[in-house]
This record gives sequence, structure tokens and C-alpha cells, in this order.
Amino acid sequence: MTQFTVSLATQPASSGWGESALLSFTEHGATIHLPERGDGLLTIQQAARKLDGLSIPEVTLTGEWQFEHQWAFALSFTRARNPATIHFCDNGDKERIQQCYEAMLFTRKLVNDTPEDLSPENLAQRAAEWIKSLSPDAVSYSMTTGEELAEAGWIGIYNVGRGSDRPPVLLELDYNPTGDANAPVTTALVGKGITFDSGGYSIKSSEGMLDMKCDMGGAATVTGALGLAISQGLNTRVKLFLCCAENLISGHAYKLGDVLTYKNGVTVEVVNTDAEGRLVLADGLMAASETNASLILDAATLTGAATVALGNDYHAVFSMDDRVREAMLECAKAESERFWPLPLEQWHKDRCPSPFADTANSRPQKGGGGGGASNAAGFLARFVDPQGKGWIHLDLAAAYHGKGTAEMPVGASAVGIRSIAALLRQQG
Repeated sequence: MTQFTVSLATQPASSGWGESALLSFTEHGATIHLPERGDGLLTIQQAARKLDGLSIPEVTLTGEWQFEHQWAFALSFTRARNPATIHFCDNGDKERIQQCYEAMLFTRKLVNDTPEDLSPENLAQRAAEWIKSLSPDAVSYSMTTGEELAEAGWIGIYNVGRGSDRPPVLLELDYNPTGDANAPVTTALVGKGITFDSGGYSIKSSEGMLDMKCDMGGAATVTGALGLAISQGLNTRVKLFLCCAENLISGHAYKLGDVLTYKNGVTVEVVNTDAEGRLVLADGLMAASETNASLILDAATLTGAATVALGNDYHAVFSMDDRVREAMLECAKAESERFWPLPLEQWHKDRCPSPFADTANSRPQKGGGGGGASNAAGFLARFVDPQGKGWIHLDLAAAYHGKGTAEMPVGASAVGIRSIAALLRQQG
């Protein structure tokens, strides 16, 4: 079969293709016409979406493509169902772009899979096996499952997941390339892995529930980022914690008005069973803190409030540590990924008051009320260093697109894996 080639041009398309045409075609492929000003990335993404709509089985990028141009094309051309094959340019960036692309494919596949296929145990197992396949001798892992969670005191994950017949899981994975069992942990990653979120007794609408297979996007993103960093030569010790559960309704499900007592003594009144992500992340953050890692990063599709603030274009960054927040933002800028800081202060810890416990898990109003994303981050701040030193919370507003756009396909984006991988490599 003749290869379908895609090249770039700095000259406009001939008038026959229309005014300011993104694309022109030849017998063997297409040319993307870059604008006179700017980096051309948006143009490449829009052209890639149009080409993807032609259901071409595979394309070959030819000519002069910079790394970011190839990455922009890959992000937009790779649809969720039966994605086409991309043959990247055989230049100095080929190994790097292939590493990023494989991590993107893994991350997107994990998020886009059906909730029936992706149980909490399946999510934990697939994440662990993929990471181990990248560096078999440096990776070990364990899983705490079902009633074992209650016995071990991981009551957030246990209670959120106990309404399902498929048990919740805490995955602890240790990537230690040093060979020294006493090597310090430089970074601990924590991911929200809610494989399906009905909202529990605070049940979502049918429309609101449709895309809730994506509520494990945080777990997928930190796993994809760690895998990418390993393929890029990460040489420091990192631990990964995935907090995996299904939030379903049953006679055994947790209820509004329940009070949970965490391992660190914090008591939490459940005023919204649909604010479950922060309940599971609390366990993961405490487990991460036990490693004495110099950096703790958690990632979650946590609040609709972050999406209201930033749309589906940026990930929200929260930290009370100016140094690590700036490091995250600098990595994102260097990797051409969109991250944006939102406010987090000590007093956000108290923005969800409860007369029955130290705190509630939200405010008893739709979406948690004004400042909901910051209030959720404030809740999480109770489970890390009291001053927030060395901790970053990412609310992944750009992790998933329920509807396709002119630039992005429907489904998981995998945006963020490059920036987090870069931050991991920085910690050495």
C-alpha cells in the first residue's frame, strides 16, 4: 500500500484549496500550511483532526518537523477508537517522540477503556505490570485489597469502594534503580483511581455519569508520567501510590452523615458521597508521607470547579510551597503543556466545616460552592506536611474531553505526562 505522507510548508496553500486553507493534498498525501506568525502548533492540531476524520490507517511524517510539531500532530491525530499508526520523522528526535507517544497511548487506553473492563484491581495490576515491563529489575509492588484496607487503616479507599462487588485497592509500587534498599525516595506520586463514579448516594445525573470512566485519569496520568521518565533514563527512587475504587450504590455503600477517622486522627463527616476522590487521596497522601520523599505530587480529576475555572485547556496547580509550584510550572512551560496555578492557603483547610467532625469532605451545596477546587485542595492539605512543604496537588481539568474539539479528539488527552516526567527527572 502506498504510504500517506504528511509534510509541513511555510507557504500558503494555492487559492484552489480555499482562503487560508490548513491543508492541501497530492496523490500521495497532504501538506499542512503553517501560519506566518506563531509556532504553528494550533494549526497542526486542527489539521491533524481533519486528517483523522478521513480514517486513514497510517501516516508518515516527512520533511522538516520539530519535536513539538510532531507531538502536536500525535496528540490530535490519535483518536480513541482504532487509532491510526504514525511513523515519525527519522531525525534526532525520533527516540524521544516515540517514548512520549508510547506513554501517551498507554495513558489514553487506560482512561478510555470501559468501566466494566477496568475494575480497581485491573487498573492497579495493569499499571504495575506496565511499569515493571519497562525496568523489571528495578520495580517491585504490592496491593492491599478489600477488607485488608480496613485492617490496615486505609479507611478512605475502603469506604468509598465498599459499595461495589469489586473490591477497592491501594497499589504501592517502588521504582528503585539504585540497587540500594535504603536509598532515599526522591518523589512519591499519588493518583486518584476511581474506575467509575456514580456519585454514590449523592447520585449524578445520567449525563453527568456518562464520562465517569475517566475518573481514574489521575492514576493513569501519574503512571504514564513515571513510565515515560523511566524510559528517559530516570535514575532516582520513586514510589507510586494508586488509590483505586468504584463509587457505587448498594446496601453496603458508605452514606451521607458517616464520620470517617483516618490514620492520622483526622475525622471527616461525609456530606457528599460524590466528593469521594479526596477521601481516597487522603490515604494515598498519608502513605506517600511515610516514605519521607522530598516531593509528593498527587493528581486527580477531582473537581468540576477546576473545569469551570480553566475549561478543558489547563491543569490546575495547587501548592503552599512556592519552590515546588514554580518548578512544576517551569517544567510545564518547557514541555509545552498548559498548567495554571490556583489559590491555596492554610485557611482553605477550614472551608468545609462540620459540627460532627474535624472537617466535612465538602460543603453541602452543588459543586461544593464557590472556590470548590481550592477547598478540595485545602482538605487534602490535612494529610501532608502541615505547612505543605514539598507537596503539589494537580486537579486535571484537561485530562478528558467528553466531546471532540477542533484540536482534540474525544476521550483521554494524556496531557501532563511530559511535565510530570520532567519534574521527576529534576529531582535527582
